[in-house]
Amino acid sequence: MKAFAAFERGISDAWTEGPGPTKECPIIRRYGLYRGVYSSSITSLHCDEVSVRGREKAGEKMAITRRSFMKYCGLAAGALGLDSTGLGLLQKALANPLAPSVIWLQGAACAGCSVSLLNRISDAGPATVTEVLTGAINLVYHTTLMTPAGDPAVAELRRVYENGSYVLVLEGGVPTAAGGATCIAHSLHGEETTFQQAVQEMTARALATVCVGTCSSFGGIPASGSNPTSVVGVSQLTGRPTINISGCPANPDWVVWAVVQLLTGTPVDLDSDGRPTALYGTNLAGAVAPATLHDKCPRNRDVNPNAPTAATSFDNCNGRCLLDLGCRGPVVKSRCDGCWNIKAADPTDPPSERWRNWCVGANAPCQGCVEKTFPGPQSFFEFYEG
Repeated sequence: MKAFAAFERGISDAWTEGPGPTKECPIIRRYGLYRGVYSSSITSLHCDEVSVRGREKAGEKMAITRRSFMKYCGLAAGALGLDSTGLGLLQKALANPLAPSVIWLQGAACAGCSVSLLNRISDAGPATVTEVLTGAINLVYHTTLMTPAGDPAVAELRRVYENGSYVLVLEGGVPTAAGGATCIAHSLHGEETTFQQAVQEMTARALATVCVGTCSSFGGIPASGSNPTSVVGVSQLTGRPTINISGCPANPDWVVWAVVQLLTGTPVDLDSDGRPTALYGTNLAGAVAPATLHDKCPRNRDVNPNAPTAATSFDNCNGRCLLDLGCRGPVVKSRCDGCWNIKAADPTDPPSERWRNWCVGANAPCQGCVEKTFPGPQSFFEFYEG
């Protein structure tokens, strides 16, 4: 009862201090009371200070807002490939109430890509998950993040689908065995919709489809081994073009990069696997990058003659090439060497100072998680024959 009383006070204060009855109350929007579902518009975060006061009185911690999202994009402009013009376009897109809605559906997956993204754009501590994306874009539906459930949530999903002006984000492979019945996306009025059916329908009307993670891009782990549920990637199922942000999990900055390109209307060049060449085939400055991770790895003696001899066991592998221990770097095209694990330091540091580690840097062989061959039948800890 105390918690509910605090909640009521938060709503009351937000209305009292807010900008007027013609605009949404941020507390009501936060708790899913707006239009019966959690659905915010691009303009709904109109008063960050009111939102902070109301949430603090409701016992909540301030989460990510559109302002935070813009600040993040500004600080990470190098990693995101944004110049001052791009940041200006993004600012306009985030202020546009007619900007496309985003629908995020999950299939055969672990939600690791969503968690990766939530961890990355959190300013401090665990973010309030229902705000991380809805505070930056018009996120209509995401089963991990949204407050509502059941028919009200799905009804809003269907409303946006019928309108047709949305960006579709897909996470997870698509099971096709038994007519797709092994993976149910949602149900409305007692009628179930399989993930397979949802993907077929939603991709047909989407402005663009972004596959986040290797599972939705190529099948990934759910499609490995005997694959009893016949999992496939989205484009393999639909035959329609997708922007594939592969990785297990997907690098959060790459996901944000894809969203930024769509919001600003920037064309995205793709490789033969549907992946943005800006993320998987070029340097940050746009120049053509070495073909594979192995070709630019500082542990490769052909790249760095001063590197120690290759490792033969994990007992003594620090700084050594991990090829004989299963590293798949020679067949992997990616920028993982410069794009993972921000250190706990001043976030205003340039990207070269903030990004400090990756799998190989932590003495773990690259498992090739961005490639369509991942995970494959072979052990991760023996010389890769692929």
